[in-house]
Amino acid sequence: MLISDTVRYALYAITSHRLRSFLTLLGIAVGIAAVILLTSIGEGVHRYVLAEFSQFGTNVIGISPGKVKTGGQPPSGIPTTARLLTMEDAGALKRLPQVTGSTPVVWGNSEVETNGRLRRTTVYGVDADFQRVFSSSVRIGNFLPPDAATNARAFVVLGSKLRQELFGQDNPLGARVRIAGLHFRVIGVMAPKGQFLGIDLDDTAFIPAGRALEIYNRDGLMEIHVSYAEGVSSATVASAVRERLKLRHGREDFTIVTQEDMLKTLSSILNVLTMAVGALGGISLLVGGVGIVTIMTIAVSERAHEIGLMVALGARQGTILWLFLGESVLLAALGGLMGLLLGVGLAQALRLIIPELPVHTPWNFALAAEIMAATIGLLAGVLPARHAARLDPIEALRAE
Repeated sequence: MLISDTVRYALYAITSHRLRSFLTLLGIAVGIAAVILLTSIGEGVHRYVLAEFSQFGTNVIGISPGKVKTGGQPPSGIPTTARLLTMEDAGALKRLPQVTGSTPVVWGNSEVETNGRLRRTTVYGVDADFQRVFSSSVRIGNFLPPDAATNARAFVVLGSKLRQELFGQDNPLGARVRIAGLHFRVIGVMAPKGQFLGIDLDDTAFIPAGRALEIYNRDGLMEIHVSYAEGVSSATVASAVRERLKLRHGREDFTIVTQEDMLKTLSSILNVLTMAVGALGGISLLVGGVGIVTIMTIAVSERAHEIGLMVALGARQGTILWLFLGESVLLAALGGLMGLLLGVGLAQALRLIIPELPVHTPWNFALAAEIMAATIGLLAGVLPARHAARLDPIEALRAE
């Protein structure tokens, strides 16, 4: 029997029992739609999180004090033998080959006051390389100048939101603000950066790291961030940073984390989560597969006389087998196509209804779900098809 005849026969069998076939299609379609919708949300969150981290560039290396810790200084009151990171360490890293910038980082929360207005915000202590390392830009004025670490002038650069809260539409350049009781002169306003995982990057102030150490009464830096040239291996730069700091500290009492490795790890975790939510939707596909087994078993019983007649006319067992397998595969494939359209439509509707929710349909998952639907149809149709192919023609012809 030709393939076209097999398809025509399967379509005739499906359309002969429209309601039953529609309900079977619906079971597969719901499963596919669930897979598409869940993976679209998972992939959207995946892309959103990676984009949030990548906005600062991927060629960044972070160094923090302590061999085990990954951020900040050891908690106060707990004895530690780790040597603190210093301004001199940050300066030494600037001179490494392939390094394009190195900035010390100290942060804290303080009240910023001017013109009778007061706002509590996050204050970062950095240096002139901060712009280069974190791919930031200034909208008005200039960023912090490359002053000596021990004699940095009392300058401050405001985030765009902080500027709006303190000065409104007035030009803040040259104005004085009070931070933790000390006076600073405004020399610039940063370009809007938006939010990073719920943290408002525009509601910030940037002052020299040396001044921040004084304000927050710290003996060492919380972190040092290093940027390197494009195309250079992060492992090579990390190794050079490690050797330079080991020479200065006498041993490896610090932790190095590359942005590239962090993004790879994060991407792996998010991929697992995306596949996990897709697998949850796949459970519905198994339910749809059970429905196909049930329907095809009923179809074999109902069409026993028809099967006996085909065998009596010379149809082989293989022909009968492929007729029923083709019907179950076609049933599952049509249900998968319906589910694909339904899932994509729901994902797009969700994006329109909730614009803040990141939704992106991964077409590789959509294609995999459609293939899975056809495979489930094939597997679900094997037992009924084999039963149909093994029917005794004489007994089948006697069936009512």
